[in-house]
Amino acid sequence: MKQQKFQKIGMFQAMRLCKKYEKSDEETRAGIRKERLETIVSWARENSIYYNKLYQNLPRDYTLNDLPPVNKIELMKHWEEWCTDSFITLAKVNQFMENLDNVGRKVNGNYLVFTTSGSTGNPMVLLCDPTVNNVMGAINARRAFARKEELNGFIRKGGKTIGVFATKGFYLSNVSVRSRLLMMPWKKKQMAVTSALLPTEEIVKQLNDFQPAMLGGYSSNLELLIEEQKSGRLHIAPVIIMTGGEYLSDDLRQRLTEAFHCYVQTSYSCTEGGAVACECKMHHFHINDDWVLIEAVDKENHPVADGELSDHLLLTNYYNQTQPLIRYEVTDRIRMHHEACSCGNPSCWLEIEGRNDDVVTFEQDQKTIQIPPLAIYATLKEIHTIRRFQLVVYQNNRAELRLEPMEKESKQAVFDEAERVLKEFFATYGVNNVTITLSKELPMQHPISGKFKHIINQTKMV
Repeated sequence: MKQQKFQKIGMFQAMRLCKKYEKSDEETRAGIRKERLETIVSWARENSIYYNKLYQNLPRDYTLNDLPPVNKIELMKHWEEWCTDSFITLAKVNQFMENLDNVGRKVNGNYLVFTTSGSTGNPMVLLCDPTVNNVMGAINARRAFARKEELNGFIRKGGKTIGVFATKGFYLSNVSVRSRLLMMPWKKKQMAVTSALLPTEEIVKQLNDFQPAMLGGYSSNLELLIEEQKSGRLHIAPVIIMTGGEYLSDDLRQRLTEAFHCYVQTSYSCTEGGAVACECKMHHFHINDDWVLIEAVDKENHPVADGELSDHLLLTNYYNQTQPLIRYEVTDRIRMHHEACSCGNPSCWLEIEGRNDDVVTFEQDQKTIQIPPLAIYATLKEIHTIRRFQLVVYQNNRAELRLEPMEKESKQAVFDEAERVLKEFFATYGVNNVTITLSKELPMQHPISGKFKHIINQTKMV
């Protein structure tokens, strides 16, 4: 196969390209999108064995619908054929990820490594080359803030940022922050991450010590900080709260605003596409359509009308040349909108259906203790003998673990390790009397929505 050199994009070049697109008329914008789609398709055909086979019957004058969709399971199955860098193997990447000190470091000296959260039960392993990293950084630098007043306030307050995220894994937010701190260790007083796995009181202590101008994190973790701020145990005054990784409901947005007396916003991101859409002041998710193409489709991958809820979406990433993602299936359900937005951004925008794992509730010494789902997820995710899992929590501190072990692993032995790890983790929250049983059932999707939850709270159900 023909091997071309990567068309690298630097950080400042990416920012200039973002600015140029923002100031262009629609005809120019359409031309940019068309050229980038044709470029990534051509690149994939010439440099990826997987896409070369997939597109072997593609007509010369193909249309978007002529490009067959791809999915996570198939790409992971053919990972090395899919990847355009023939000098790296999945085995080498997996070995690299066994050492958590490699979070934020580069494999083969060139690639950051990301894994998806596996919200469908099947995580993806992705390489982040310098171009991918630079484009993601440029989008965030130019488009992350919905309003100028928060951006100006953030700068005036020193730009101190802290996020409450899962830190024991190769997740997008964790890797991104740690890679920057490894390159620029002097920024430790300006940028930090606190672990979402920590008990709430420890998170509170770290936030009080740091005093951020921007507070970021998963919605379910930030929700647990509302009462801490109201009680005075947490006493911070951020200019802005940026949630990510989970759905932000209108109710939670309002409660965070009232507790912290600041502007609260979110974005729509995924590991495969970076910042897919940035929120404007009207709370509309405007797609960064100069860098990604989003299609709202039904079960047969046919487009759905504006305003109609899709079964899933197809994502095309224009700037990932190492692992091309062209019409890649993402399970999120969206409503697409092409009507004008009063914020002035002409790019189409979307609404996303809320999807969350549940905050779980336990009782200990006549106290109710809540634990955020991402902390439990990240704890179980580090047991590498588990292929897929689902934890269901019931009343009276009972929990049931549904799991699928890796091939050739004993299900009972895997459960025994998971039970031990979970009980040790729950003890860090002061919960010492949880009964965990191994379910006869495998992890399952919701019978109606088809969505998959790793953590399910049924303590309120009779």
